[in-house]
Amino acid sequence: MKKAKTYRVAPVENIPPGGKLIFDMDGISVGVFHIKDKFCAIRNLCPHMGAPLCKGKLIDYITSNRPGEYSVEREGEILRCPWHGWEFDLLTGKALVEADRWRTKTYEVTVEEAPSVETFRVEESQGWIVIDK
Repeated sequence: MKKAKTYRVAPVENIPPGGKLIFDMDGISVGVFHIKDKFCAIRNLCPHMGAPLCKGKLIDYITSNRPGEYSVEREGEILRCPWHGWEFDLLTGKALVEADRWRTKTYEVTVEEAPSVETFRVEESQGWIVIDK
């Protein structure tokens, strides 16, 4: 079985709560969203007509049991396509209408410790950059 490739996207602080970052993953455009205390990744492609899905608006899931009453659920976890308004669940990639037929790919996201980086003292010496190792 082929092991999945890992992609380092960005430092956590680059995507504040409610924010997003769209990046290229070997030719596939993917959006990473910071929703409440978790990160979600979804393909930046609406299955309806190929719109850049991640450029759409994050909305809440609203339900109603009777006229005049409503309940707000899953705040900011629904992504509305910018072209035709189709709505997708960020966690599953499924459309809110005809979920068994319409979906877009989601990706597992983990947060890891920042890698340690070896540093060197650098100075300029008569037009040359010099690194002391």
